[in-house]
Amino acid sequence: MNVNEKTELYRMKSESVPFGQRVFKGNEGIRPQFINFYRCKNILLEGFTINRSPFWLIHPLLSENVIVRKVTMQSHGRNNDGCDPESCRNVLIEDCYFDTGDDCIAIKSGRDEDGRYWNIPCENIIVRECRMKDGHAGVAIGSEVTGGCFNVWIENCRMDSPELDRIIRIKSSSERGGEVKNVYVRNIEVGECGDAILGVEMNYWHVYDGDYPPYFHNIHMEHITSKKSRYVLNIDGLKEEVRMKDVFIKNCVFEGVIEPKINKIISAENIRFENVRVNGKSYQ
Repeated sequence: MNVNEKTELYRMKSESVPFGQRVFKGNEGIRPQFINFYRCKNILLEGFTINRSPFWLIHPLLSENVIVRKVTMQSHGRNNDGCDPESCRNVLIEDCYFDTGDDCIAIKSGRDEDGRYWNIPCENIIVRECRMKDGHAGVAIGSEVTGGCFNVWIENCRMDSPELDRIIRIKSSSERGGEVKNVYVRNIEVGECGDAILGVEMNYWHVYDGDYPPYFHNIHMEHITSKKSRYVLNIDGLKEEVRMKDVFIKNCVFEGVIEPKINKIISAENIRFENVRVNGKSYQ
């Protein structure tokens, strides 16, 4: 996709051009997802490998009852997310391997005007027994999360690579908006990651103004071990209003944390640590 096509696509979104008129073909085509399901139910993807996708690898959209199991996703091109359920309900991603050029898993629910038009959240998502190597994040929520994201469970996964920036990542901006709540992370083994165990960006892509401030709250992280990271938490909140709240970290051991401040937190409240050790010392 060249710059002109990308600009045109964004124009169509901002002007709410009807979807039937958003047609790209021939020499003006844009990169497609490798696998896309639209308004489907009862989907099973199991036991295969995807290499060198032109864009996102697996993208269920507005779908329900989705299982992605024992799939290997290896692709290092631009925007090569592994699996991106968008405005879906009841999704299980299980026993998969990710080695990607972008987020391994990115949970989404629409972008800006389009997301407000549909206003359908992504909810009831389970990620378990997966292995993440390279990528911007092991599991991301956003940044296209305008419709919201509720009830996510991430458990029994191993994530390990200096090229894996964040273990859990939640991102949006005040142009995009979206509420994210009820995220439960437990039993995660981290060899190393490049930045943080939990990374939060409420000014994603350097957007600091807008009429739709996001709201992230009720994030639970338990029984996580890590051997190396720059931070434990790296939270970039909204300076004008606290809209990142209620983060609970319990029964975790973080070793090899490089930055002496341990956490980098801007504009967040009610962050609690219980029985947590950082670099060999109890951390409160």
